[in-house]
Amino acid sequence: MSARRRLGARWRRHRPLRTRLALAASAAVALVAVGICTAAFFVIRYELYHQLDLSLTQSATLVTQQNRDEGPGTVAGECRFLSAPACAQIVPAAPAKDPAKPYLLPVSTPVREVAAGERDPYFTNVTLFGHPMRMLTTNFGRGEALQVALRADTVERGVRQAAWLLAGAGAAGVLLAGLLGYWVSRTGLAPVARLTATAERIAATRDPRHRIELPAGPPGREDEVTRLAGSFNTMLGELEQSVTAQRRLVADASHELRTPLTALRTNAELLARADRLTEAQRTRASTALTRQLREVTGLVNDLIELARDEEPQPLLETVRVAALTEHAVEMARAHWPRIVFTLYVDDAAAGFALPGVPSRLSRLLTNLLDNAAKFSPPGDPVEVALTSRELTVRDHGPGIAPEDLPYVFDRFYRAETARALPGSGLGLAMARQIARAHGAELTAEAAQGGGARFRLTFPG
Repeated sequence: MSARRRLGARWRRHRPLRTRLALAASAAVALVAVGICTAAFFVIRYELYHQLDLSLTQSATLVTQQNRDEGPGTVAGECRFLSAPACAQIVPAAPAKDPAKPYLLPVSTPVREVAAGERDPYFTNVTLFGHPMRMLTTNFGRGEALQVALRADTVERGVRQAAWLLAGAGAAGVLLAGLLGYWVSRTGLAPVARLTATAERIAATRDPRHRIELPAGPPGREDEVTRLAGSFNTMLGELEQSVTAQRRLVADASHELRTPLTALRTNAELLARADRLTEAQRTRASTALTRQLREVTGLVNDLIELARDEEPQPLLETVRVAALTEHAVEMARAHWPRIVFTLYVDDAAAGFALPGVPSRLSRLLTNLLDNAAKFSPPGDPVEVALTSRELTVRDHGPGIAPEDLPYVFDRFYRAETARALPGSGLGLAMARQIARAHGAELTAEAAQGGGARFRLTFPG
């Protein structure tokens, strides 16, 4: 790249987008205006000289008809005056045949060539008697050429006037191009300026609640910049939701961890004075400390899983859902011996499989079964049904109140009826996250006849 090109590229990089757009628009309009004016000048000039050439051709025809028998020499010489007819002279091909009296019009080698038939007729501009002249040299016959000339003052004056007028029009066009370029850059980049200001405000305040004001207009007819601003607003909405969810997760986690950490500290301080405790007291404190450590560890692991929000791609494999469900139900029966678990597998679902992480899908099923067992009275069944399209888990507990139904999958949400039950409120939130990570959808509904039903709909 040459030094000049590098300098131009560096200059463009350091100019604001508005300046570059204004310059580009101004340059485009200015080039069009200058091009039109230049083309108009050449058209006008051609037409003026074309009219003069037609007059010379007519004069040459008239002279030829009136002086058919004349020999070499000047035929008419009144063209020194502006309104006089054309000057005319006959020139032989051989200089030896020139008349004694000198010619009025200049005679050159091309004139002799036209007389000899070696060259086509042509027009030329000459100066005679101190005035501009337009001269036609054409064949006269008999080895002679005819020269005809007319004053060209009016034509040249018209060409100069046209040049000045078109130059003024071109200058006005360039000025107008600059104003239009500035106006286009201001109006065209106004949404970009608002977008930039919003982005800078968000960067300064770290508050994603700001939005870009979009111009009113019929839907579906927005321009590219308006669509960009709309997409930016959508991105800000997603960012705001993400930030809000992150803050809520931190606040909820802090609230949930405060109680078990306080209990852990109390039991640890109690065990630190083990010499003052009886053996039974030490055993109870140690057991409580172990149980609380296990609860805190499980809560922290759940928070880590929820914060990850996606499945590790290298661990994906084809999972047979029927076999995984049977294993999860067997584990639930061992963990909840007082609850009856029933399993129905449709014939079409026996060979059903989907790509996923087996451990994560197993965690999803375990969370659903544990949640159903937790709310089921002893002896009542938890019904699990698997088809090729969905998996349902239904319990016969108190069910889900209508006001709680929209929030059952929120992190740390616990209904009034579940406040006294064990758990952190993360199981269903994690189950839905795992389902969505595998392309499935998990929903909750009140079961007919009492209890709750959770429906896991598979992709496709």
